[in-house]
Amino acid sequence: MNWSEVRRMYPNRFVKLKVLSSHINDNREFIDEVAVIKSIPDELATKELLKAKGDELVYHTANEEIVLEIRQDVGLRRIDYYENQV
Repeated sequence: MNWSEVRRMYPNRFVKLKVLSSHINDNREFIDEVAVIKSIPDELATKELLKAKGDELVYHTANEEIVLEIRQDVGLRRIDYYENQV
């Protein structure tokens, strides 16, 4: 189902979605097709987002399209103290 259909079915609501297809352009992921898992009350949206796994997301239907910013994880590297001693 495309996002415009979801917006018509669930106006002004948070919905939990499974991403079926997407494309990437300039460090942004554009979601093309989704499957609706369930509608979510506003007060539970954050909790549901934290429970989402893999290709699941929570999004509000007030948004005209689903666009996700792709971030590169910058991790900290642990240096073992004893490894660097001579």
